[in-house]
Amino acid sequence: MSSPLVILILSLLLGLQPVTTDLYLPALPALTESFGAVPAQAQLTLTAVVLAFGVSQLLWGPLSDRVGRRRVLLLGLSGYTLAAVGCVFAGSIELLVVLRALQGACMGAGTVCARAIVRDLYAPEAGARAMSKGLSGLGVAACLSPPLGGLIAEFFGWRAALFSLVLVGAAALYLIARHFEETLHERHPEALHPAVLARTAGQILGNGSFWAMALLSSATTGGLFCFLAASSFVFIEQYGFSMTAYGLVLLSVSAFYISGTLLCRNLVMHIGVKRTVVIGGVLSLTGGGLVAGLALAGINSAWAIIVPTWIYMLGHGIHQPCGQSGAIAPFPRTAGAASALAGFLMMVVAFASGRWVGAHMDGTTQPLIMGMSFWSVAVALVAWVLVQRAGPAPVR
Repeated sequence: MSSPLVILILSLLLGLQPVTTDLYLPALPALTESFGAVPAQAQLTLTAVVLAFGVSQLLWGPLSDRVGRRRVLLLGLSGYTLAAVGCVFAGSIELLVVLRALQGACMGAGTVCARAIVRDLYAPEAGARAMSKGLSGLGVAACLSPPLGGLIAEFFGWRAALFSLVLVGAAALYLIARHFEETLHERHPEALHPAVLARTAGQILGNGSFWAMALLSSATTGGLFCFLAASSFVFIEQYGFSMTAYGLVLLSVSAFYISGTLLCRNLVMHIGVKRTVVIGGVLSLTGGGLVAGLALAGINSAWAIIVPTWIYMLGHGIHQPCGQSGAIAPFPRTAGAASALAGFLMMVVAFASGRWVGAHMDGTTQPLIMGMSFWSVAVALVAWVLVQRAGPAPVR
């Protein structure tokens, strides 16, 4: 496969996650009203995706080490598309939550394999740059999804927004079936044996570099999901934004994320991963500190949330490529398993963050602000302490 094709495939596979979580966010209040649900129930359609997405990676990763990336991608994307069809016709909020969880579980195949493909094809430093390119594509998907979802929901209803995910899944399935060539050249027949799984997990979890980089990507994701879980209700119900206007807010947030990935690519090339994440930590802490400081100063404005989030997302765009590629860099033979464990940790944090926000929603901006502030401090500590001590130290 040519390098541009690999980057396109990475972008699409990694982009499934923000499309699945972000495209329908502008429709979340309307969906809640349609089912006669409360916000906490509706937010389960987001957090159930995240939890199932994280847990499923523990299976998809070792399975992809055993049978190859291509087979896992075809199976996962087929299930994702079928689950998306079911979501469109769900007749209750409970059924929708179940189908969204299934969708998230199948989506895990794409993300696990994308990270493993990077390790299959690239050395660690080149892998960080390739991952930043793929995550730039993810950022484009995240940019387009909210405003597109807002327009679709506003003119055609929330079910039409969910139908868009059917088209996305079918397109990804077609691309993989038609153009993807297997990247795993040495399969591991015993990858799914319990003893082998335990030994592999022990090796990965005993590696300090894995923990430093996996916690970096997890902590920054925690702050993002605080924003995602609360922002539709904050901007639409508290500040009176239309669904389309809220979609444009998310577009701007994603644009700053893309800028962060581009900055990451340049910084890694010139100053290396460790120094790059130090700069990212400054941006993360500045964003989280600013949103808290403005709130304490009594400034109750949409811009008092939007501008600090822009700064936080610049840091997020730096930490994700470094964290995701760095966590699997020491494990060329078990990249799928390492990708699975890193992804599982990231989504457990995202799930816990989203659930905390949902449980504390009180009609104010406080849960969003407190959550983002907490995670910005956590990100800075991981970037400035753990990564500097353990750092990326590939084991060959």
